[in-house]
Amino acid sequence: MRRKDREITDPEEIKAIIRKASVCRVAFYDDIYPYIVPLNFGYEEGAGKVTLYFHCANEGKKLDLLRRNPHVAFEMDCPDKFYDGDKACYSTMDFESVCGNGTLEIVGDDEKIPALMLIMQQYSNKRDFDFDALEVKAVTVLKLSVNEMTGKRLKQA
Repeated sequence: MRRKDREITDPEEIKAIIRKASVCRVAFYDDIYPYIVPLNFGYEEGAGKVTLYFHCANEGKKLDLLRRNPHVAFEMDCPDKFYDGDKACYSTMDFESVCGNGTLEIVGDDEKIPALMLIMQQYSNKRDFDFDALEVKAVTVLKLSVNEMTGKRLKQA
């Protein structure tokens, strides 16, 4: 990272940003241009590993690209406040972000509900949810095993 003064290295601070984020953008490898898509997500950590979960339809471009190459990049951010400068180049914004990469896979049926539970818990104050079996069958759940990630923050005084 070029601006080391903005880098976040504390894993607890990075996890706090993940908990605050509402969207995770996932970039897939596509022949000429990357294919990036914003997704709702769930998060868990265990044994020092971070895992992100997403849900999608049972068919589509994401799944086609995943089957060709499971290596993806991701980004999430929490923009805060914009500061107008005297000149445009002196304007700035408070923000926090997390970027990283990892390997994406489709979870099995036995992992779907726990993963969907984590996705719901990212957005709701509730901790337990009921799921309709037909609706669960109608979605594909993706698991991103994070290989590396970094955080960045800019907060004006």
